[in-house]
Amino acid sequence: MSGKPRAVVENLPQYKPGKSAAQAAADHQLAEAIKLASNESSYGPLPSVLKAVADGAELLNRYPDHRGEALRVAISEKQGIAPDQVTIGCGSVGLLQQAFTAYVGSGDEVVYPWRSFEVHPVFSAIAEANPIMVPLREQAFDLDAVAAAVTARTKLVILSTPNNPTGTVCATRDLNNLLDSVSDDVVVIIDEAYLEFVTDDSVKDPVAEILPHHDNAIVFRTFSKAYGLANLRVGYALGHSEVIGSIDKVALPFLVNGVAQAAVLASLEPDAEKELGDRVAEVIGERDRVTAKLLELGWPVTPSQANFLWLPVEGQAGPLFQRLESKGIVTRPFENEGLRVTIGKPEENDRFIEAIGPK
Repeated sequence: MSGKPRAVVENLPQYKPGKSAAQAAADHQLAEAIKLASNESSYGPLPSVLKAVADGAELLNRYPDHRGEALRVAISEKQGIAPDQVTIGCGSVGLLQQAFTAYVGSGDEVVYPWRSFEVHPVFSAIAEANPIMVPLREQAFDLDAVAAAVTARTKLVILSTPNNPTGTVCATRDLNNLLDSVSDDVVVIIDEAYLEFVTDDSVKDPVAEILPHHDNAIVFRTFSKAYGLANLRVGYALGHSEVIGSIDKVALPFLVNGVAQAAVLASLEPDAEKELGDRVAEVIGERDRVTAKLLELGWPVTPSQANFLWLPVEGQAGPLFQRLESKGIVTRPFENEGLRVTIGKPEENDRFIEAIGPK
């Protein structure tokens, strides 16, 4: 081996992206396949945003605004907070990595429920931190157990709500109770990557209900999911100016490219917001329809508040993934735990229902 990487890198658990539809089709000698594995939008960017993307391409020879000031101001106005309470990054996952860099050192503790987003143990390992994984209870977070797991060595608590891959959410009241119980020295990250798809009345806007009361809380969101901009990788964080400032200090230069910034600014315009509302409503309707059909077919389905469904099929996860892929349906297996299926367009969902059949 050339060079000598850090010991932790040699044994690092790598993030595994979902297999592409093209690769699945080639592997099974199929004419084509559909990908329902990565929680992307099947609908593409919002129609009114496409012109902004094309116009932004004319400036590919120029560096973008490093801080994305126009984007920060637009998001702050939409959220009703000060611009210094907003930052942007390479998706919500990029912001999470910045939070690790800013706050977590060797031997520190990071608390998060598990199973949850797969990068949590990866980032913990890179930081040489001690991950404290709190088991789920009935596919949802046990926030009392999360609070009990926090110690004097804890630097971050990470809560993905809706949770990936189970689709379950935390009630805002319960989040406030958790924050009341932990030290202000602990940064609590509320990752709301799938916020737009939430219909549960117990979930309120944390910008109004949590951030004014807890300076150590920070909210992560993304334009990758509902807005259909996954390829451009833009997320944003909302929180106290001191926490935002710390995350900003460790950002790579020119982290969010100019085309992405233009696309997000266009996505925040009134016309695009209406398009977003129509799209989200269709996804939620399809989520409910597919859930009902799977239950009718005898499959276990965890009630979801995201743009995907979780089938807790345990040991059947691997074989079910393989069977669906052989029919041109790419899903996301979690070995011996379950299968995650993204909600696509109606015709894609119909293909999945037909392929999975009765249990």
